[in-house]
Amino acid sequence: MPGPFTITYFPVRGRCEAMRMLLADQGQEWQEDVVTIDLWQKGELKKSCLFGQLPKFQDGDLTLYQSNAILRHLARTYGLYGKDQREAGLLDMVNDGVEDLRLKYAQLIYQNYENGKVAYVEALPGHLRPFETLLSQNRAGQAFIVGDKISFADYNLVELVRNHLVLAPGCLASCPLLAAYVERVSARPRLHTYLQSAAHRDRPINGNGKQ
Repeated sequence: MPGPFTITYFPVRGRCEAMRMLLADQGQEWQEDVVTIDLWQKGELKKSCLFGQLPKFQDGDLTLYQSNAILRHLARTYGLYGKDQREAGLLDMVNDGVEDLRLKYAQLIYQNYENGKVAYVEALPGHLRPFETLLSQNRAGQAFIVGDKISFADYNLVELVRNHLVLAPGCLASCPLLAAYVERVSARPRLHTYLQSAAHRDRPINGNGKQ
């Protein structure tokens, strides 16, 4: 049996919200070990982390770092990695594409928000279009990003697109399949309950107040 699960991270959604969404949607419980900036800056916890960064994820006696490795571990645990190797390969591709966009988003938020937001928002539809294309190729956009079952990449993509809808509410105007997909996945009963909870809504998206 997997678990118990503990997420060790800062008091933000950040790189842990997709895994929280996955766990909530799969009906799982987890503990939060919240790390304040003051504690992190003291350095002892940072030294204890394998790569010197968070999140840290504990599944029983297994400790993992790296958010995408954690997502893939949970995907294998709960059968969220596609039905075969073909789908698994496509899901890896999608998740890498999500990571590319997440890095662009993080650079904007933490390094260039004031000077870069206008240009970022203008370029955003182009960055989202590959996901619109993938949806169009899978049951005309009426299923998931790959195949006919939800996957770890769906949680990661939906979480990141939801963040962008806060940044730029009109960003999906040219991506109707992606817009409908985000609404459809977000409406899954257990996930919807989590997204409406204080645990999600009261947790800032980013650590510097920009979003």
